[in-house]
Amino acid sequence: MVGSSMSDEETRLANSRLKIGFILLVGASAALVAVQAGATLVQAAVALLCGVVIGGLLTWYLRRWSREFTAVNRR
Repeated sequence: MVGSSMSDEETRLANSRLKIGFILLVGASAALVAVQAGATLVQAAVALLCGVVIGGLLTWYLRRWSREFTAVNRR
């Protein structure tokens, strides 16, 4: 069986970047939806902030869920 092509440090860094990218994607999506709906600049900024918070919570939940999933299936 072939091992991972990335070291543990590279894997950790890639996972961190993926999480940050996901959080920013959710935040930007919320801001763009607000702008499309005719929001002012302040409202779009609030939507961005709320989207980032929701993205962070979603990332936290998915990380917790994946730990439970891998613990049960021992993968």
